[in-house]
Amino acid sequence: MRLRPRPRLRRRPLTHRFPGAVAMLAATAVLIGGCDVARERVTELGHAGAAHAVHVVHARFAAGPELPQADHKPQKPQRLHKAAARAVEEWRLVWSDEFRGPARHRPDRAKWSFDRGGEPQWGNHEWQYYTDRPGNVSLDGHGNLAVTARHERVREVRGKKCGFGPCDITSGRLTTKGKFARAYGRFEARIKIPKGQGLWPAFWMLGANVDKVTWPGNGEIDVMEALGRQPNTVHGTIHGPGYVAQGIENHTTLGRGGSLADGFHTYRVDWMPGKVTWYLDGKPYGTACAGQLKHGQKWVFDHPHYLLLNLAVGGDWPGPPDRSTPFPARMLVDYVRVYEHTGR
Repeated sequence: MRLRPRPRLRRRPLTHRFPGAVAMLAATAVLIGGCDVARERVTELGHAGAAHAVHVVHARFAAGPELPQADHKPQKPQRLHKAAARAVEEWRLVWSDEFRGPARHRPDRAKWSFDRGGEPQWGNHEWQYYTDRPGNVSLDGHGNLAVTARHERVREVRGKKCGFGPCDITSGRLTTKGKFARAYGRFEARIKIPKGQGLWPAFWMLGANVDKVTWPGNGEIDVMEALGRQPNTVHGTIHGPGYVAQGIENHTTLGRGGSLADGFHTYRVDWMPGKVTWYLDGKPYGTACAGQLKHGQKWVFDHPHYLLLNLAVGGDWPGPPDRSTPFPARMLVDYVRVYEHTGR
């Protein structure tokens, strides 16, 4: 959620001569943990080629059975394939929020607090002003958290100078800072993102030592970021010293014209010492490793991070909203869950 200039990478002739082979190699490297190889091939492919590589791995290298996906919380336990059951047993739930409760109630204050205000504190030239009002952040009464961006002028903004934009966008940003932080594990959320020009939903983490070590020295792990104008693509990124504006990024795109805004999808990272792997709906699509960093870059992901959920509007990466942007725009979060590895 920091600065995001993204220069287009130039494809090399190899991708035109052998696109299938290169894509297969990149996808296989992600699955087997070949971080350096994967990074080299993704750079060579460019963004579009990298997305194609992910679809190949999904089709040909499924990493075991997936857990069932549904648009609502299951009411009854479902029978799992034996291999899937063993995979579940390797992880133990240590923190979660299922967002159950009456509509318009605030999320659990023991777990979440609110970031409030507007730019320049967010550092991205964003338009929104974050509030803690139920109209921007509340339970929807159906087991979801609703983070809502609205086109409105509110009393709390009157008389204040907005860093960017016309001071008429409100939204919400939640954080577990000071309440929950953890190093390593499985971090997962099931989310339905909004679509529309200028919308920027995200589920991410920041190093809990931020009050002593300023960003990006504390580290940032973006589990999920999406652009409302490109709702078929999810981005997973890490930011640290030496890879600030252009972080180490992985992403994947839904095929057949699919949109992440059409339903709920599961976004996750498995984070271990020296390595972060991103998943969409249980399928891996990218990995970052300490061993792939270049001279002048530093790995800063070996200490606890806290969680954030927000819906930004405008900014350097998504661009400003326009007349086509639907307001109110809602990001719905079914759950957030954190697991530790049991070592079995």
